[in-house]
Amino acid sequence: MPLMSHVFLITMVAVATAHMLMACVLGLFARYRVQHLSIAWIMALFGIGLIAAAPAAVNTQLGDPGLLHPVMMLSLVVTSFLQSIYPLSISLPGYLQWGRMWYYAWPAIALLMVYAVAFAFGARPVKVMTWEELGANLLSGDILLRMVALGLSIYYIVNIIRLPHVLVRVIDLPRYLKGYSTAMGLSAIYYIRLTINFSPEGLVVYLTLFTLLNLYLFFRALETLAKRLPQPKRAEAIDEAPSPEAIERTEKEDFNEANRQRFLRVEHFMQHNREWTDSTFGRDRLCEATGINRHLLLQCLRAHDHNNAHDYINSYRIDELKRLVRRGLVTTPAMSVDAGFGSVKTARSCFERMEGRSLDDFIRQEAARANSDEIG
Repeated sequence: MPLMSHVFLITMVAVATAHMLMACVLGLFARYRVQHLSIAWIMALFGIGLIAAAPAAVNTQLGDPGLLHPVMMLSLVVTSFLQSIYPLSISLPGYLQWGRMWYYAWPAIALLMVYAVAFAFGARPVKVMTWEELGANLLSGDILLRMVALGLSIYYIVNIIRLPHVLVRVIDLPRYLKGYSTAMGLSAIYYIRLTINFSPEGLVVYLTLFTLLNLYLFFRALETLAKRLPQPKRAEAIDEAPSPEAIERTEKEDFNEANRQRFLRVEHFMQHNREWTDSTFGRDRLCEATGINRHLLLQCLRAHDHNNAHDYINSYRIDELKRLVRRGLVTTPAMSVDAGFGSVKTARSCFERMEGRSLDDFIRQEAARANSDEIG
């Protein structure tokens, strides 16, 4: 087998595996957030299609398929259709929109059925290598079907790029989907170029870009889920902090218990000292105040589900900010610096990441709740 066939087979296997893994993970999450069901099915279909295509692609030794080969054209139709229905189905699960999906898909399904019947009765595609040959066979049924496939693909590719920009104005659509869809539409246009001027190297590049874009979408979906995970629990009020000597003695016997005591020492300082309301307070000052070095500080924080010292300190600032908002002492995002944040931008970013909602919405909701309480 030529070297390029080996490279192509490895790429196909890697790409198919990545899509099947994404489908499995999103399918699991879809049990709890049904909005991920449609994209899980789409990833699964990509993976299954790539697995089915790999042996046939390698067996052909990656020979030049010629202009607008039916297999490449039909692959483009199916792929561009699946890419374009994601923004259509994001507001509702796909299985609740079967009528809408069938109406949108019927041209592609009809084209696939025509080809299936033709191949079942022994028809074989005409291989055209030049534009002159394409023109000479333009009125043949095979070439006309390829033209239909090309036109249908362009229609779906336009929708890949257009629909997210339209829907984001009327439904709660993730804004990152606009950039993803534009990039995916451009990659589909690149695939059209491959159907005209085929190269195995170009197909490997396309498959790699296609997978990277879907991985981006996958990780953005996981990020949305991660924002809804519960925040680490904080220790109850600590009256007395473990001494460094006690922690050192404990470490010789039980490493995990020593980590717990370090965390209690850090929590005691944070609970009884409000230095963290100073925006310049950070990891180094926390280490100095508690007598714990950077490595052990990070170790004890991560043992209690905190990502790092920066996030841990900001969790106190978030709680303080929520308290100030509920008491009516902070009424605008600009006043969030009173909780210890260095800037409004940092406060907004941390609040949305840790609370799963925007700071502006929280302030508006609390103001509305306070007004209703006054009226009541």
